[in-house]
Amino acid sequence: MTELKRELGLWSAVAIVVGTVIGSGIFLVPRTMVNNVGTVPWVFAVWIVGGLLSLAGALTYAELAAMLPEAGGEYVYLNEAYGPVWGYLYGWTQMWVAKSGSIATLATGFFYYLANFWPGLETVVCHFPLLGDGGAPLEIREGQFFATALIMGLAILNYFGVKVGGNVQVVVTVAKVGLIGFIIVAGIFFAPGAAPHASAPVASLTVAGFVAALVAALWAYDGWNNVGMVASEVKDPRRNLPLALIWGTAAVIGIYLLANFAYFHVLSSAEVGASNRVAAEMMRRILGPAGANAVAVAAMISIFAALNGSILTGSRVPYAMARDGLFFRSMAKVNSEHHTPGTAILGLSAWAAIVVFSGRYDQLLTFVIFASWLLYGMTTAAVFVLRKKRPELNRPYRTIGYPWVPALFVVAALLIEVVTLIHSPRESFMGIALILVGLPFYFVWKKRNPGSMH
Repeated sequence: MTELKRELGLWSAVAIVVGTVIGSGIFLVPRTMVNNVGTVPWVFAVWIVGGLLSLAGALTYAELAAMLPEAGGEYVYLNEAYGPVWGYLYGWTQMWVAKSGSIATLATGFFYYLANFWPGLETVVCHFPLLGDGGAPLEIREGQFFATALIMGLAILNYFGVKVGGNVQVVVTVAKVGLIGFIIVAGIFFAPGAAPHASAPVASLTVAGFVAALVAALWAYDGWNNVGMVASEVKDPRRNLPLALIWGTAAVIGIYLLANFAYFHVLSSAEVGASNRVAAEMMRRILGPAGANAVAVAAMISIFAALNGSILTGSRVPYAMARDGLFFRSMAKVNSEHHTPGTAILGLSAWAAIVVFSGRYDQLLTFVIFASWLLYGMTTAAVFVLRKKRPELNRPYRTIGYPWVPALFVVAALLIEVVTLIHSPRESFMGIALILVGLPFYFVWKKRNPGSMH
């Protein structure tokens, strides 16, 4: 039987972390944050808290990834700690909602930025009455066809080898960080005049506002965990996975803090709070329309890298499920020539392309926030479970700051769960319902393939 090959080096693994995390969030989230906490120092406090929580998660996942370097990431860790039903529910959520919704959102974001240069992408091709939000017509735009072509193009690219996908990830991540670096330098050193830092608070600080800003920051940091999904294709995983997780997450924290320093150096709190495209507004102030266009290009490259990284990593989850007999058997096939889970790559991407046309990807991601953080918290807690349940497993890396670091992340996950449940009870319960819909299918697969699970 053809197996996946370890062809991703350290730089590819770091590029997966950095490239998948930095999507469109850095260009959009500062507005939400300043409107929730009111002042610049509090915005930085939220970025730092969110970064430290993400780093706590990365430090903990590093132990799990080095200990269990198999395809599937959280699917494998949850399976090992709590049993196959939890791994399956994670995989189900990723395949049908979380990862497919994320890919659809990124591809749509790419076409919206491209429409700055090619306005025809916004043209409505057809509409379907009563299928949109609130009974409005569902509009299909030219850009959605472009978005699906982009998804399938990257799927085919990743089909031809993990090394190809990994090299593309390195190149576009370097380009992305270079362009964001240019934006940071322009904001700090070439601004015509610094912003009035003593401007009045945009909003009053409240606990609810701080948590809402923190959720926005954590959304911008989301994706650091994806490298674990390709663990079976990383060279020397016991060394490279912890390094990629820790250094990749630390690099993202540094980039985000510098970018925000540049934004608030040029724009006042009120201007950031009023702008849908903070980076573009800042660069327009410095370089005119050419500056705003440079941000659109940076955003497209940024989204492209996140999209490639999401397809590369996300496809390994349905592959891992199928390999364990808990999904369509064809999804477990590894291409004999390219050593990639070709059917899983094409299957996930095709479903994400369908989600693009549904127009519901934003809602899907809202529904899945509650469920995702439940599973993140459980995965981090798996470090405690497996130290008791499987003490004999080789742990080449042990979580720095154990038990406080994983405990901090688990508490943060619980806090996000409580706040999300209070503020979005309908979406939270719908998210749980979406997960539970997978349970009957789990028992069908289990009955069909009783001896094939690990």
